[in-house]
Amino acid sequence: MREAIPYNKDFEKLKLKHSLIFPLAFILLIWAVKLFEWGLGLDLYYLGIFPLHTKGLIGILTSPLIHKDFSHLMANTIPFLLLSWGIFYFYRPLSYQIFILCYLTANILVWFGAREAYHIGASGLVYAFASFLFFSGIIRNNYRLIAISFIVAFLYGGLFWGVFPILKDVSWEGHLFGGFSGMIYALAYRNQGPKKPKLIIPEDDDTIPEEIWNSEHLEGKEEFRQ
Repeated sequence: MREAIPYNKDFEKLKLKHSLIFPLAFILLIWAVKLFEWGLGLDLYYLGIFPLHTKGLIGILTSPLIHKDFSHLMANTIPFLLLSWGIFYFYRPLSYQIFILCYLTANILVWFGAREAYHIGASGLVYAFASFLFFSGIIRNNYRLIAISFIVAFLYGGLFWGVFPILKDVSWEGHLFGGFSGMIYALAYRNQGPKKPKLIIPEDDDTIPEEIWNSEHLEGKEEFRQ
């Protein structure tokens, strides 16, 4: 019989703070790029993805950092923060892998399959993370993750329409390939990360059983010590 691991409030606070570091750093980066562009009167659209042209290859790395204007940037900031936090909080040991793979896969697919135009903005990542959180929660049959999935669906259900060519000046291909990337990696990592909770019922104990999250807290403690 496995021993019950008590809830550690201090550890959860530390985990929450740690999970915000990278998302906030990325947001600071894209805002710094926009302020730099605005302050010098530049237009860095040419750092976007231009499909099937060598000049657009640089965009695979830089396109999520470039935004048309401040309203475009603001529209991506809050969704990116919330969804990337979900990745880094619930999938912390896998978070950097998921981020990098979604980042590169979505942008490479845009380069291969989108219209001939410059594709810019971080919304492809927003779609990738929303898709990953949604499908991963359903696949794992984990009620905490399923709750996150429904929150994602409720708050960003309007994202569904973004994968269709409704607005001409919107990169619906970036949204589509981002969502596809998130779903693919939710399947690829289905056997890694948080698992379905187990109930441990001691034979000589008639109290209400405690929920054990597959040594999630122990793993986190070990990593924070390193």
